[in-house]
Amino acid sequence: MRDLISSPDAISHGFENRETNPILIEESKRILDLAKRLECNIVTTHIGTVPVEENETKKIMREACRELALYADSIGSYFAVETGPETAVVLGEFLDSLGALGVRVNYDPANLVMVKNDDPVAGVFTLRNYIVHTHAKDGIQVSANPLKWQELPLGQGGVKWDGYLKALHEIGFDGFLTIERECGDTPEADIKLAAEFLKERLAVLGIA
Repeated sequence: MRDLISSPDAISHGFENRETNPILIEESKRILDLAKRLECNIVTTHIGTVPVEENETKKIMREACRELALYADSIGSYFAVETGPETAVVLGEFLDSLGALGVRVNYDPANLVMVKNDDPVAGVFTLRNYIVHTHAKDGIQVSANPLKWQELPLGQGGVKWDGYLKALHEIGFDGFLTIERECGDTPEADIKLAAEFLKERLAVLGIA
């Protein structure tokens, strides 16, 4: 099973509040159950921003994500966290600390570039044990303070696509490259160009 469903509640709220987490965790479990009944074993979401340093917020997030990871493990599913709010290293260390593999990664290379100015190629190897789904998106960070970014069509931003695609192939990822275009005047045309761009690069790299 390789299809996916997005979890709206966690995207809106994250798991940073101990008082609201029980409701969000229960809803997330039911979404995992629904996805499973639809023969879908990946649910993508955002969990909030993982702090760099150990603190109370990080502890609260870890408790919630560990519970979800154990539950996802028990039914053979994945709760996939989208990259971007933190660097790949910080996210990887957080996932390593959960003690279960049910919470994994929906890898968005553009988010790492736009939000954290992180290297999405190196990030693939950092998160290699967790990547179960990816977004195909591109963009640049315009400024770090204040944080501003610009999403761009594939091949026109800061993602080094040949290196990124080769890295995914090297770690054995065989899932979807899901094209995501959230802005622009002609997103449908950009999506078509993105599909053509990916097919061309994969063919050139001998991965297709």
